[in-house]
Amino acid sequence: EFWVLLLNRSNRVIDKVRISQGGISGTIIDTRIILKNAVDRLSSAIILCHNHPSGNLKPSDADIRITNKLKDSAQIMDINLLDHIIIADNSYFSFADEGLI
Repeated sequence: EFWVLLLNRSNRVIDKVRISQGGISGTIIDTRIILKNAVDRLSSAIILCHNHPSGNLKPSDADIRITNKLKDSAQIMDINLLDHIIIADNSYFSFADEGLI
């Protein structure tokens, strides 16, 4: 599954939206749907979150590409991408913690 958390100016979560639900090998992410949800809720920031059913926390090339694309697209609309979190089993990978955002 791929979720987006929508935050206000105080970085408080105002909503969460499931963007897509995929299969074992992946899920489809549409930048426009994520940004539409953020704009409709007047969000100042977003956090992306998805799971890796394989248990592998390493971001895929597609994960890195969508993160960079969303960061650039959101920035144009004055929305900050604060983090992209990958969840697997009992652990997580944070793009922000790793300095990738």
